[in-house]
Amino acid sequence: MSDDLAADLAQKCEACRAGAPQVSDEELALLIRAIPDWTPVVVDGVLQLQRVYQFNNFAQAWAMCDRVAALAEDVGHHPALLLEWGQLTVSWWSHKIRGLHRMDFELAAKTDRLFTP
Repeated sequence: MSDDLAADLAQKCEACRAGAPQVSDEELALLIRAIPDWTPVVVDGVLQLQRVYQFNNFAQAWAMCDRVAALAEDVGHHPALLLEWGQLTVSWWSHKIRGLHRMDFELAAKTDRLFTP
C-alpha cells in the first residue's frame, strides 16, 4: 500500500465522527491559501468551503458533478452539490462537527484537480 493511500485511508473517516477537530482560525488562514478559488462561507451557522465552477453547458456541469460525487463516495465524505445550467456549486464541510476539518481543504483541492472546463 502506498503512503498516500495509507494516509488517505487514515484520514477517511476522522472528519465524519463527532469530536473531530475543527480547523482553527490560524489554520483556516493558512490552508485557504492552497485553494485560492474557494471561499469560506457561513450557511445556517456552519462554516463551509464553497466554489462555483463555470461550464459551457449543462452536460459539462453534470459530468463534473458526477466526478465530484465519485470522489465523495470513494472517501465517504459528501459535499453539497448544486447543479445548474453551465455551473456547479460545491460546498465542503464536515457535518458531524458542524464546521471545517483539514480533510475538507484536501477534498477541495482534489475537486479542483477534477475540473476540466
